[in-house]
Amino acid sequence: MQQPLASDFDRRTLDWYVDKGVESLVFVGGVSAILFLFFILYFISKEGFALAFSEGFSFKQFFLSPYWYPSDESDPEYGILALIAGTASVTGLAMVVAVPFSLGAAIYIGEFATGKTREYLKVLVELLAAIPSVVWGFIGVSIMNPLIIKFFGVPVGLNVLNSGIILGLMAAPIMTSIAEDALKAVPDRFREAAEALGATRWQVIVKTVLPAAKNGLLGAVLLGVGRAFGETMAVLMASGHAVNIPHSVFDPVRALTATVAAELGEAPVGSDHYQVLFLICVFLFVITFLINLTADLIVRGVRKE
Repeated sequence: MQQPLASDFDRRTLDWYVDKGVESLVFVGGVSAILFLFFILYFISKEGFALAFSEGFSFKQFFLSPYWYPSDESDPEYGILALIAGTASVTGLAMVVAVPFSLGAAIYIGEFATGKTREYLKVLVELLAAIPSVVWGFIGVSIMNPLIIKFFGVPVGLNVLNSGIILGLMAAPIMTSIAEDALKAVPDRFREAAEALGATRWQVIVKTVLPAAKNGLLGAVLLGVGRAFGETMAVLMASGHAVNIPHSVFDPVRALTATVAAELGEAPVGSDHYQVLFLICVFLFVITFLINLTADLIVRGVRKE
């Protein structure tokens, strides 16, 4: 009987150490992601809650007052209602722009395009998602601004319409990718059964594929909302950056994220102004976390089905 060579044992030992090393590295990476998230939340909460639980601070004024004058030495105002309204208006218009484009592109890529056409379009969508937000903001300032002034006759083109269009174009690629994955997850037997009953291509898509993929499509929309809600630089450049509750799409607004980006560098460390900006960060963190968590749960439910 042939005895195993010493080199075989050495190779097996080496493979065992490599497997354990890779397993440990993956474990450390997963745990570190959770720890980083925890430390980020702890850091912003420590600064924000220092003001929130101090004497004289009112959550009612913070959420319901439209007046934002945190640097006023005599009577500072910490109301973020106008900032919330600005963020919501821009995000809502962005979804009006992004949802038809993204779902239409996902349907075409997943159900109509074939071969190299599909591959080229998927690569193009990924490239659009890789464009930096500052470039989108520059497009809003240099291209969309004069176009809005010219076609709508408004004095300034940096407003809800401008930032909503820019944010919609920014959110569309990720929504398209996730929506296309949701359509691809629908079993082919659903399509074949509908076609066997005499349904046309559009009837198969509208009455069979889309209802079967509705949860995944909803998850794509929610992730797009989270992407638009948390955007900073493009909104800062294209929205007009004015503390204002908008009454039309031509009104300039200021978003929560843009406020933090614009004022944090000028606020004295440890001041009420500095701490209230961190409190806004806590609010943004909670909202975006809930949006992304909801979308993730929906997408996981689709995968289980």
